[in-house]
Amino acid sequence: EVQLVESGGGSVQAGGSLKLSCTASGITYSMGWFRQAPGKEREGVAAITRVGTTLYADSVKGRFTVSKDNSKNTLFLQMNSLKPEDTAIYYCAAGRDRGWVRLVSNDYDYWGQGTQVTVSS
Repeated sequence: EVQLVESGGGSVQAGGSLKLSCTASGITYSMGWFRQAPGKEREGVAAITRVGTTLYADSVKGRFTVSKDNSKNTLFLQMNSLKPEDTAIYYCAAGRDRGWVRLVSNDYDYWGQGTQVTVSS
């Protein structure tokens, strides 16, 4: 069983930056970041395959960067130029290796507990 623990959330003003981390216990394959804002459905933010192929939601392209440190089994999300609409609980997720990734919740089998990101205007 894979366990995921996120960290790095917090409060920041618009235009600022935050870096989220997700440490995984057990073998991980494709991994992704999702977020859920109050009153909204969970949406995919970014994902990365075991070999480093990435995928981003249009809303974060050019501002967010997903990466992995395989030696430490850790997933990262560098978030720059943050906007108030980025405010949400951010979740780390892991799924089996398919050689590709999608920002679809059902593709992922394991989830972290979430970390709050709040961006003020």
